[in-house]
Amino acid sequence: MKAYDIVIIGGGPAGLAAAAAAKKAGNDSILILERDHELGGILNQCIHNGFGLHTFKEELTGPEYAARYIKEVMDLKIEYRLNTMVMDISPERVVTAMNREDGMFQIPAKAVILAMGCRERSRGALNIPGYRPAGIFSAGTAQRLVNMEGYMPGKEVVILGSGDIGLIMARRMTLEGAKVKVVAELLPYSGGLKRNIVQCLDDYGIPLKLSHTVVDIEGKEHVSAVTIAEVGPDRKPIPGTEERYTCDTLLLSVGLIPENELSRSAGVEMSRITSGPVVNESLETSIPGIFACGNVLHVHDLVDYVSEEATRAGENAVRFIADGCRTEKPLHSIQIAATEGARYTVPSTLDLSRMEDMLTVRFRVGDVMKNAYVSVYFDDERVMHNKKRILAPGEMEQVILQKKKLAEYPNLKTITVKIEKEA
Repeated sequence: MKAYDIVIIGGGPAGLAAAAAAKKAGNDSILILERDHELGGILNQCIHNGFGLHTFKEELTGPEYAARYIKEVMDLKIEYRLNTMVMDISPERVVTAMNREDGMFQIPAKAVILAMGCRERSRGALNIPGYRPAGIFSAGTAQRLVNMEGYMPGKEVVILGSGDIGLIMARRMTLEGAKVKVVAELLPYSGGLKRNIVQCLDDYGIPLKLSHTVVDIEGKEHVSAVTIAEVGPDRKPIPGTEERYTCDTLLLSVGLIPENELSRSAGVEMSRITSGPVVNESLETSIPGIFACGNVLHVHDLVDYVSEEATRAGENAVRFIADGCRTEKPLHSIQIAATEGARYTVPSTLDLSRMEDMLTVRFRVGDVMKNAYVSVYFDDERVMHNKKRILAPGEMEQVILQKKKLAEYPNLKTITVKIEKEA
C-alpha cells in the first residue's frame, strides 16, 4: 500500500471534520479508514433533530448533519476506504488494517488522527441479578434496530440509565407505539442534557426515578418483568422499596466508553478519568504525530463540539508535518489540572510556543451544583471566576485561555480549573 501524510481512523463526525480541515489547511495526502459500509458513523441512526445549532446555525437531524460533512469530503476529493478494520498502530505511525478486497495491509503515515468514537457499557458491567433472557438491549442497539433496520425490540419497555441515548429512545419507542413504563437512574441526577429530559420524558409523561436501579430480571427465554428499587447513598438497594414492572424489553443506557483499544496498543498514555488519551494543546497524544479528537478522546454531549475539536486536530496534524514531524519535547510545558468539583480537563498540558491565540479547555463536573463559580488559577493566583447558575455532570463546560494573558506569566507551571462556592 502507498504511504499517506495523514491517516484518519474513523469516518464519523470527528474523522470527517478532521479530514476536511486537513485538506483545507493544504495537505492533499489524506486517507480515511472506516469499518462500517458507509461514512457518517453513529449519526446515521440518530434521526432526531437538535444537531448543528452551533456549527450550521440551524437544526438538523443526525443523517443531515453527517451528510454536510460527507459532501464536503467528496467535494474535496479526500480518499476513504469503507469496510476496513484497523488492527494496529505502531509508535512509528504505521497503520495495519484489513478488508475483503486487499486482505491485510500496512500504511506508513506521517500523522495519525484517532477518531474511533465511543461504545456503550454492556450489561456485564452492571452485575444485575437474574437470568440472561432475550429482550435486553443497549439503547444504541435498539436505536439502530428501530431507525435503520425497521425492527421494534418490544412493546412494553423499562429503561435503566438516563444518558442521552436512553432518554431519546424513551421518546422514540413511545412514538412507535410502545409503552415506556419507567426510566430508572442509579445516580441522584440524570446523565443526560436537561432539554432531553424535558422533550423526551416530561412531554410524554414518562416517569424518571432517580436513585433507583434494577434488582431483578424475570424470564428465562424472554424478559417478562423487571423489578427496580431505590438505592441509598452507598448505591445499594434499600429493602422494601422494590417496584415490579411487567415488560418485554429492558434498554440499558448506562454510559459510554471511548473506543481506545488501538490507542492503548500503540502505547498512548491514557487518562484514568476519561478513558481517553492524554493530549496537549494541539490534541496530540503522548506519541508525537498521533492526534485524538471527538468521543475517542472524551465523551461529548454535542456533535458540534466534536466537529470543532476535530477541525483543530486536522489543522494541527498538517502543522506537525509542516514542522518536519518534530519529536522533541516542549521546553516549557504547562500542566492543566482539574480539582474541587471539576473531574478532568482536555487538554492536560499546553506549550505556549505552539498554542494558538485562544485555547478552549473543556471539562465536566462530578456532581450537580447550583450557584457555583468556575474558577481558573495560574499557579496560586485566581485569574477567572465566573458564576454558573447550575453545573451538572451531563453537560460539558469550558473555559477559554488567551495566549496574550498566559504570556504575562513566564514562569507559570500549573493552570488549575476548580469549582468554588464563595464569591
